[in-house]
Amino acid sequence: MVKGLKAAEYVRMSTDHQRYSTQNQSDAIRQYAHARSIEIVRTYADQGKSGLSLDGRDALKQLIDDVENGRADFETVLVYDVSRWGRFQDADESAYYEYICKRAGISVQYCAEQFENDGSPVSTIVKGVKRAMAGEYSRELSSKVFAGQCRLIELGYRQGGVAGFGFRRTLVDQSGAVKGQLRTGEHKSIQTDRVVLTPGPSDELEIVRNIYRRFVQDQKSEREISDELNEAGRFRENQQAWTRGTVHQILINEKYAGHNVWNRVSFKLKKKRVRNDPQMWVRADSVFPAIIDQATYDAAQTIIQARSFRMSNEDMLDALRSLRLREGLLSGLIIDEEDGIPSSSAYRSRFGSLLQVYRLVGFTPRRDYRYIEINRHLRTLHPGLLDELKSGLKATGSRLQTDPDTQLIHINSELSISVVIVRCRRTQGGAMRWQLRLDTGLRPDITVAIRMNATNQAPLDFYILPRIDIASARLRLAEANGLALDAYRFDDFEEFFELFRPVPILEAA
Repeated sequence: MVKGLKAAEYVRMSTDHQRYSTQNQSDAIRQYAHARSIEIVRTYADQGKSGLSLDGRDALKQLIDDVENGRADFETVLVYDVSRWGRFQDADESAYYEYICKRAGISVQYCAEQFENDGSPVSTIVKGVKRAMAGEYSRELSSKVFAGQCRLIELGYRQGGVAGFGFRRTLVDQSGAVKGQLRTGEHKSIQTDRVVLTPGPSDELEIVRNIYRRFVQDQKSEREISDELNEAGRFRENQQAWTRGTVHQILINEKYAGHNVWNRVSFKLKKKRVRNDPQMWVRADSVFPAIIDQATYDAAQTIIQARSFRMSNEDMLDALRSLRLREGLLSGLIIDEEDGIPSSSAYRSRFGSLLQVYRLVGFTPRRDYRYIEINRHLRTLHPGLLDELKSGLKATGSRLQTDPDTQLIHINSELSISVVIVRCRRTQGGAMRWQLRLDTGLRPDITVAIRMNATNQAPLDFYILPRIDIASARLRLAEANGLALDAYRFDDFEEFFELFRPVPILEAA
């Protein structure tokens, strides 16, 4: 070990509940440095930052920028352990930041690991395993948290977000006893406490009921209702004026009928924000005190849906084109604020998604929504590939049965097959990667994994994975994976079909 090196330390903690984490890391790093006569000349610290992505991690960004632009006044970087770079879902990402340092002639040392980061085959293998374990930790934690959140929703508890006009967030303990109301910005301080929605002040409840009454019984539009409320001085929170969009949101939100609905939008593992299909929503009916009875709520939805049915597809698109010309851009909020056209939810229902509507009217949103279209394309592709596989197997003379619930294919009543499509993802360096999750719950005998090409428009190749040979529930595939995995790779289904072709056996004499 070279003596007298100048070093920078990088420390990261993920949440405020780890208040002393960075200090503990720094203490261990400084003991490591003292034992090796290393002088720490700079500290980069990301406090309370998730390791799932680089977003918000200004210290790490600054470290990399200093290294890449020659401003580093140190020769090595000291890090507590491999996971401090991050718990990235792509293990290559954490390796990438270490590589940037090494490329600039700056070494990286892990102070709490049981191996020397000396570039040996052993250290390379161990780092790869630890990076994968760091990402797997986040995935498992995300799954457990999601399952817990679903359970709490079903029990009638609130999972984040503001209460909304007409409601208040009430804190209860684990036995259900009320502890008090939470003000805006306040959060529970005890893990076992829960939050429920309770009716707000009577004047707010009367406004909500008046909105539904004017809309359902008096056939007033959202704009007319908002104007009436503003003229009467009956404003929202903090004296904010009502708009067509804010009235519309009250008319379509099921919590006013007492229902707890969650998971409309997913943002798991700091990935892209996805608007989920209704069948993926988690809901519990009649768990909040209803401000509006179910019949009135249903009548409001019928009126809202009927408005769009009175317009043809082209009429709806023409209205949106005019709105875009006037506003310069489109969004769900802009659509909901506009009189005389259907709501954004009506456009989604009629055309499948707002992205599809935007494409039809020639508008390109600033945010990249391609992942939504890719997911939709893969869902539509799956039945066709499943039919192709079944047709080929039948042509060999095999007898097939398909489970309508699980889509497992049972061949000759002897073994089961699951078919999964694996989308292609690009790393920052441009390499292609495929994340494959095997269904351990169904436990098929064989999983046919269809790898998509770089554009996710067509299959690239196929992996035929027997359960008896594949121990892991998740596989991460690169363009080349070595014989251990690529021995199961095929360019098409033909060789797979031949495996199941019945072979006549002559009767023994």
